[in-house]
This record gives sequence, structure tokens and C-alpha cells, in this order.
Amino acid sequence: MSQVLTETSWDFDELVERLVTEDDEPVDNIFSAKHQRLLTEILYSSWKPLPDEEHPNQPRSFFADSNIGIFFSVHEPPLVPDVFISLDVTAPENLYVKTGRSYLLWEYGKVPEVVVEIVSNKEGGELDHKLKTYARKGIHYYIVFDPLQLLSEDVLRVYEPGLLNHYRRREDFRLPDIGLGLTIWQGAFEGTTAEWLRWTDENGDLLLTGAERAADAESRAARLAEKLHQLGVDPNQI
Repeated sequence: MSQVLTETSWDFDELVERLVTEDDEPVDNIFSAKHQRLLTEILYSSWKPLPDEEHPNQPRSFFADSNIGIFFSVHEPPLVPDVFISLDVTAPENLYVKTGRSYLLWEYGKVPEVVVEIVSNKEGGELDHKLKTYARKGIHYYIVFDPLQLLSEDVLRVYEPGLLNHYRRREDFRLPDIGLGLTIWQGAFEGTTAEWLRWTDENGDLLLTGAERAADAESRAARLAEKLHQLGVDPNQI
């Protein structure tokens, strides 16, 4: 019996080593790449997930990333969403080994809660086979951002679980189970002014990038210094 288990384990490790975790294919366009950076950077800069019942005084851990494979088994090709969020997990410490280079379901023990797809052409299947596949795999929230309205008149769609492993479309853009929401924001990111998909908190307030947080802190410090000057206090002496 032990010999059979050892051989089975060896075979599985061999299959893992043979997985194609990256194929060096480029991102389809610059706008999608910028969106991926924006959506992931904001989460790490400004988001604190809601605590769970077991640990009410601390935010849950999470792992968010873009354009990497989610492997559900060693026998099928991965899904590669533009952005995903998985709660109660952390990124692997060693990003060089095979098991740390993609999201391997058997390593993390769960599917991501959120997947975002950014439509850049009519060939991606975001509203047909991807919609069905993500629902079947158990992804809780599936988001389709279609800035050029290539698939429909709707720029943004948010789906949640319905009946029999099918999605139903939400009427709003909130993700209430994890305390996030989405909005379309007009502004500049990395020198490009456009309409961007942005995260909000559970109250609908925009989550800030790291640069926006720094600018906001600098602005508040300047206002405080000005008030102190008006009161005859030198802020440098405090």
C-alpha cells in the first residue's frame, strides 16, 4: 500500500512540474495592463477586508493578482482572469518554485471569491463560455468591464451565484459579502486620462491608490500647517 501511495504522489508531483504556468504571451493591450495594475495596487494600498466571526478584531488576509493562471486540476488548462481576489490566503513566500508561480487550487485549498475580466475584443467569451465556466467553478463574484461596449451596451456587469451553478446579474455594483463595490471613475492614472474601473468600500467611497493616499496626506498636512500659522504657532516647533 505504501508503495502505491508513493508512486501516486510522485506521479502527481511530476504532473505539477509539467504544468505550463506561463507562456510569455503579452497582455492584449496597454489599457488592460494599466487597469490590472490599478485594480490590484489599490487593494494592497487601501483595502482592509471585513473581519470574520472567528477573528472580529482583525481584517482577513487576502491575495490579489492579475493575468496569472488559476489551476483547478493538473488535468485541465487554467483560467487566466485579468484580476482576481482570494480571501483568507496569502501569496506564497517562494515565488520561484512551480507551486508558487500560479494559483494552484490544491495548494490554496479554495477558489478565489472575485474575478474581473476586462473586455478588449469580441473573442474572449466573457458573456458566454467564461460566464458559464466561472459559475461552474464556484467563483462567487464575476465582473465584466466592457469600456468600449464591444459585447453590449452595458459598460459594467456584476454577477453573483444563482440557481444550479448559474450566475444571476446583480442590479448594483456592490460585493456585499466581502465589503467591496465598483464604480466608473473619470481621471488620470499613470499619466492617462480615461474612464477607469475602480474599487469602492462598503459605503461607496473610492479606495485610493498609494499615490493618492500620499497626496491626500500631504494636502491635509499643509492645511493643518496653515491653520497653525493663522493661530500664531510655528508647526516646525511642535
